[in-house]
Amino acid sequence: MSTGLLAQYLLIGLAVLGSVLIVLRKLAPQLTSRWLAAASIRCNQPGRAAWLRAVGRRLQPKQATGDCSDGCSTCGACGTKPPAGAKVEATPLEFRPRK
Repeated sequence: MSTGLLAQYLLIGLAVLGSVLIVLRKLAPQLTSRWLAAASIRCNQPGRAAWLRAVGRRLQPKQATGDCSDGCSTCGACGTKPPAGAKVEATPLEFRPRK
């Protein structure tokens, strides 16, 4: 295997891994938050190197403050507010039979 082909495989693998992580963050935010918290705890232990502790602090997931302005959407009570003066109409769904 040539060096160029190996580099190509590594770049494709990194792109696929990055895509999987982005999809996981979108579809399973609580799971990835737990993973980040676990990795943060492992990295940010006393006796570790300073750079590793800095990585651990950076990996800590953001905590919800419990107020509706943080946008955590964990309780489902917060929603997007329409702009002032905007008329919001609910449109009913229409189901049409297949032809």
